[in-house]
Amino acid sequence: MSQSPSDVGILASAPFSAAEIASEGIKPDEYGEIVRRLGRHPNKAELGMFGVMWSEHCCYKNSRPLLKQFPTSGERILVGPGENAGVVDMGNGLQLAFKIESHNHPSAVEPFQGAATGVGGILRDIFTMGARPIAVLNSLRFGDLQDARTRRLFNGVVAGIAHYGNCVGVPTVGGEVYFDPAYSGNPLVNAMAIGLMETPEIVKSGATGIGNPVLYVGSTTGRDGMGGASFASAELSDESIDDRPAVQVGDPFLEKSLIEACLEAFKTGAVAAAQDMGAAGITCSTAEMAAKGGVGIELDLDKIPVRETGMVPYEYLLSESQERMLFVAHQGREQELIEIFQRWGLHAVVAGTVIAEPIVRILFKGETAAEIPATALADNTPIYHRELPAEPPEYAQKAWQWQATQLPECMISGIEINHKFYTWNDVLLTLLDTPTIASKRWVYRQYDHQVQNNTVLVPGGADAAVVRLRPQEVAKTQNLKLKTQNSIFTGVAATVDCNARYVYLHPYEGAKMAVVEAARNLSCVGAEPLAVTDNLNFGSPEKPIGYWQLAEACRGLAEACRELSTPVTGGNVSLYNETLDAEGKPQAIYPTPVVGMVGLVADIRRVCGQGWQAAGDIVYLLGLSVSGDPNSTPSLTLGGSEYLAMLHQTVAGMPPVVDFELERRVQAVCRAGIQQGWVRSAHDCAEGGLAVALAESSISGQRGADLCLVSLVDNDSWRWDQLLFAEGGARIVVSVAPDAELEWELYLETHLKDHWQRLGQVGDAHTPLRLTVSVGAAEQVLIELDGATMRDSWTNAIERRLEA
Repeated sequence: MSQSPSDVGILASAPFSAAEIASEGIKPDEYGEIVRRLGRHPNKAELGMFGVMWSEHCCYKNSRPLLKQFPTSGERILVGPGENAGVVDMGNGLQLAFKIESHNHPSAVEPFQGAATGVGGILRDIFTMGARPIAVLNSLRFGDLQDARTRRLFNGVVAGIAHYGNCVGVPTVGGEVYFDPAYSGNPLVNAMAIGLMETPEIVKSGATGIGNPVLYVGSTTGRDGMGGASFASAELSDESIDDRPAVQVGDPFLEKSLIEACLEAFKTGAVAAAQDMGAAGITCSTAEMAAKGGVGIELDLDKIPVRETGMVPYEYLLSESQERMLFVAHQGREQELIEIFQRWGLHAVVAGTVIAEPIVRILFKGETAAEIPATALADNTPIYHRELPAEPPEYAQKAWQWQATQLPECMISGIEINHKFYTWNDVLLTLLDTPTIASKRWVYRQYDHQVQNNTVLVPGGADAAVVRLRPQEVAKTQNLKLKTQNSIFTGVAATVDCNARYVYLHPYEGAKMAVVEAARNLSCVGAEPLAVTDNLNFGSPEKPIGYWQLAEACRGLAEACRELSTPVTGGNVSLYNETLDAEGKPQAIYPTPVVGMVGLVADIRRVCGQGWQAAGDIVYLLGLSVSGDPNSTPSLTLGGSEYLAMLHQTVAGMPPVVDFELERRVQAVCRAGIQQGWVRSAHDCAEGGLAVALAESSISGQRGADLCLVSLVDNDSWRWDQLLFAEGGARIVVSVAPDAELEWELYLETHLKDHWQRLGQVGDAHTPLRLTVSVGAAEQVLIELDGATMRDSWTNAIERRLEA
């Protein structure tokens, strides 16, 4: 970009054309507001600053009114929304920072670097608080793996996540991957990180102390990532490939040094405030630090270390080059900090000063290149209060009319679909071979999930990840005394979850289910759910359907978080996830409010995975059982199910309705059973229903079982697909050692009453998975499959498609 008179000097500002204004993502009325606030036209640099800071990605102008309904406080919440990450109290002096963010659009045009820098960015949010990153999770969405472009995106994203996480030395311990044509043009890449506080005080981002020096630390600034925040707030199109400069390039080895240097610097007490240079780079960090502190910042771009020549203020201010931070140091201690960073091979310079006037003033070549009130960029930004449609969209109303009675009639031997007869064995194997349900081994084998040597439950082995916390290390750095010896066994469980098909069909119910299923995942490993970070991935809020989906999903998330006492500590909003379909019409993704949740594991010696453990163990179903009428239990339905979508090629129906009271009871009983040592395995019934959950427990445990699912007087009106593949909440499959049977069943009678069922017993490695029903005096076999056949379908499904 060549320098023009409007690049430098606020007196050189002049009106911009409509095209120039639109190129920065600014609406005409927003430009008028900018002129009103400044009392003049902005210059090029200032217009760019407003463009990124007034983007949805930075200021949440369409979503902020909806986010206000989230519960954000609780007895364990130390830091809620508004900082780089949320922080919760884990007890015994342990404090955990965690956050989730998206890198969707960058990953769509440059999958490797887009995903890699997504990991780098979320890690910086964690260690900026003074926490050492101890784990990363991810939530990914792609189109159909039969499509060559989807395979390229999938390969690139997974490789990028693996590269950054493995090189920086933080284990990738869990996540989820869904495949659906709704994401063909717009994949979702959400990264979550958790960290253990190492500093005596949580490091905040609000600048303080007039006259305090402002330090730029870390890597150099270049032209990569230009305008990334604006890029992330617009629909993707065929021209998006030209926006590759809006995708950052990361260096995980440099970030590893940055982690160590920052934590060392924070422990000196010389840092008054710190902010990661993420979206919008220098613009965002200066504006947010100044606004949060109620002060101003003056920054001289001539002091900034650069990697390219001829850069102008616009480029400095909008660059999203990675591995950079902005510090406010206590006056007189800046050299102490500079020496720490230089020792780690990083740049560290005094580039500015905290000033009393609440503005962001940018200097360049002896002139004022930009001067804007800090609040105008950071918090006093445009907000759009949109109205909900008078009634749900036509697509949803039509979908809700679907009934299971529209499906072909079931027989105990199977079902005919499109003139082809499927046995129930065939249906189960088809579902196990579906990439969304199948093993994600191909993905997590590329991740180092054991680095740092604290991973207790590894990917693929349980419904949630469990990581050991090391309180003795925290105590050593903070000169604390451990309150109890048992604290050495404290762990954290973490998960990410969202069934977006449910949310598409009914945003309110689907969002509630995302929260309760995340909590259920934690309960299945024995953890107490504590708090939530969410990533709201939606289409355009400017369209009635898009806003309805967003508003209703937020209402559902808020209600579920209140019901489960899991406050929201922060997160990310990613809107405008749309691409053009074959006819040139905008096509939005499924609304996907990903829920990241953390839970407390009081004793890592008392956790369990999903696989059955020993022959003779007794298998139980906790929670909802199936009635004869498929429409009588709204909490358990074929509507929105994987079975309906994959076998019948139909996305319709009402998704499961959450029963909070039963959900709380089922999860509490599961946690208690694990903590008492009665429960030896636990697995959530989710996509694919009961049959898939039982198959996964069998595959993971490498042993079969003989299980009777229901006893009937007759089978005249029974839907066998409902029994096997209906989906819903409040259901967990557990196995219990025979010597705990009586104690366990007495506990179930007391706490679950009639909401539990004994299914049968686990066999050995040579026992098939045998699912039967009792009809009168006779036993009928629905499914009987050997372990090798199920394992092949489930384990190799993704590899088969990638090698095709």
